[in-house]
Amino acid sequence: MTTNARHAAIAAVTNYKPLSPALDYSQTPSHAVFGSNVFNMSVMQERLPKTVFKALKKTIEQGEKLDASVADAVAVAMRDWAIEKGATHYAHVFYPLTGLTAEKHDSFIEPDGKGGALAEFSGKQLIQGEPDASSFPSGGIRATFEARGYTAWDVTSPAYILENPNGTTLCIPTAFVSWTGEALDKKTPVLRSMQALAKQATKLLKLLGTTTPGYIYSTAGPEQEYFLIDRNFYFARPDLTICGRSLFGAPPPKGQEFEDQYFGVIPERVLACMLEVERELYKLGVPVKTRHNEVAPSQYEIAPIYENANVATDHQQLVMITLRKVAEKYGLACLLHEKPFAGINGSGKHLNWSLGGPSVGNLLEPGDTPHENMQFLLFCAAVIRAVHKYSKLLRVAIAHAGNDHRLGANEAPPAIVSIFLGDMLTEVFESIEKGKVKGPKSKSFMSVGVDTLPPLPKDYGDRNRTSPFAFTGNKFEFRAVGSSQSIAGPLVVLNTIVAESIDFITTELEKASKGDPKKMADAAQKLIASVWTSHKAVVFNGDGYSEKWHKEAEKRGLPNLRNTIDALPMLVEKDAVALFEKYDVLSKRELHSRFDIYTERYCKDVNTESLLCLSMAKQSILPAAYRYQGELASTASAMASAGRKADTTSLDAVTDLVAALEKGVKTLEHAIDHKASGELIDHAKHFRDEVIPAMIEVRKNADALEQIIAEDIWPLPSYREMLFIR
Repeated sequence: MTTNARHAAIAAVTNYKPLSPALDYSQTPSHAVFGSNVFNMSVMQERLPKTVFKALKKTIEQGEKLDASVADAVAVAMRDWAIEKGATHYAHVFYPLTGLTAEKHDSFIEPDGKGGALAEFSGKQLIQGEPDASSFPSGGIRATFEARGYTAWDVTSPAYILENPNGTTLCIPTAFVSWTGEALDKKTPVLRSMQALAKQATKLLKLLGTTTPGYIYSTAGPEQEYFLIDRNFYFARPDLTICGRSLFGAPPPKGQEFEDQYFGVIPERVLACMLEVERELYKLGVPVKTRHNEVAPSQYEIAPIYENANVATDHQQLVMITLRKVAEKYGLACLLHEKPFAGINGSGKHLNWSLGGPSVGNLLEPGDTPHENMQFLLFCAAVIRAVHKYSKLLRVAIAHAGNDHRLGANEAPPAIVSIFLGDMLTEVFESIEKGKVKGPKSKSFMSVGVDTLPPLPKDYGDRNRTSPFAFTGNKFEFRAVGSSQSIAGPLVVLNTIVAESIDFITTELEKASKGDPKKMADAAQKLIASVWTSHKAVVFNGDGYSEKWHKEAEKRGLPNLRNTIDALPMLVEKDAVALFEKYDVLSKRELHSRFDIYTERYCKDVNTESLLCLSMAKQSILPAAYRYQGELASTASAMASAGRKADTTSLDAVTDLVAALEKGVKTLEHAIDHKASGELIDHAKHFRDEVIPAMIEVRKNADALEQIIAEDIWPLPSYREMLFIR
């Protein structure tokens, strides 16, 4: 049998030897290592002067302005702590508009002028760094020759130690801005949007009689879905290594239709990998809580407890980095693309979002009597109004080439943004609209019919996995976020649109009540009814996968922006610019820069995939097809020479598919050979309308050939092998 990359990969996988146990839990249990590599509040309290710690605590816990004079004391304490943990360098970690994590490392070591060296780290070095900004996407904010950019210390996200076999590095989360002060990153708008939300929520709480609401912030808890496959298969598939998804691949005889993968027993090698991922994240203070098999074969999920949204955003980047890094140690590759394998479920990142604070608790907690909880109803009404009024912006927040493969399939929410409230809350809002406020049915208990099992308390309503934005008890779950993307963009939109909606509700409530507490309850009830009447069209508790819903959504006037290129222009519409500028989250220039960056990224993603699709078709698939075609033709010729009639069915099928594939390759070549002219959005539309359909046609014929060509000739690891050999 001829040996190719596929056969070598299969041999390597089947010869895999498990690693020796890497973790000794008997010596250091998980709770003991949690936060051990974080410069957290307890470490700061122990190491900082009382006045410095008090000032920092006010900034972190109450959102007060940072007193820059404390920076030198913090820098010394942070340096000493890091060096004790083996650090030789510090890194300002930032999040450019690539969506990835970036870092610039500098040594603590400085020559002392006497032939020796000192370990130095000043407050100035802590507060501000200067990475080269010229090679990061700026969307026209910076010219290539204008290289200056600044990283600014984010005191609200704790510094941490990143371990390496040869040493450690002190990592300091930072914002990244241009010389003009404009945001070049994902973090800066998150912080601005959280500040806007806090300001508006505080105003409403004070109007409702909470005199000292304290610091209010949004919270987030992103559930991360991902695939793990053997690295030998990964490296034998150029499409996975370059694009993160398979551009070719016939469906396996078994997919996910048996429903045996979901919450199934976790394979031993995968579980070993998960355990180490969790331990590394515990050290970094990431509160991961849940792990399980997901629906598709070789698909898994990790989920944290939700926390301050800014910290959760940074932690989510660490989760993705850690998953990839640790997977390598176990001979695995972690795939975070939204649709690495066609025909089976892709991966999302369900973003659980709420708002609140230590003094007021969770503002989206309905309690046992939600119909009497005016505070909850007002904040919930604000969210409903925000999602309805700004649904296009929420769609933009999840728009990118990878997510286009996932949204709308029977595995992910449709591109139509709607809210699932559940029967209980819907009933409450409808009763308020009718002026007859009544509470939900009291919670009941479920009897399972087995005497030895206890009665189970039933929730007020069921869950809805088909909704893109679902209320789940005391928070909303934005289920349409893509698995590879930063949660920063969705958070910026959510925080800002809800801030605007709370602002609206506060203003209207002030007008109606004229500041009289006695009139507040009646004014609030009328306002909630008005908001519900105007915006209830966005609430849908049914099957979001059904065609019936698409027709119903159109009747309700809900937009259906089916792909990234339909959605992106909404980012720079007049109303969107006015919204973000009003709350000082993003300027018009910053919004237009993001529109350009995201549109260009779409073009780059599809262009890369199309070039690789062409290369693989011409260099791997067609040669394999020609070889098999030649073998079939030789066999038929030999049989004819021997006076036997040959069955040429397979030869005819291969010949027809080869011809179709050759034609598809030429069509794709022509589509790729697109001359640059017009606006950037026009290029993106060409990729969507011409290049992607041409790629699909090439794949269709290549996948058909895979199901015919002999296995000893086919060059690529198959879905059957990648998904089921673990």
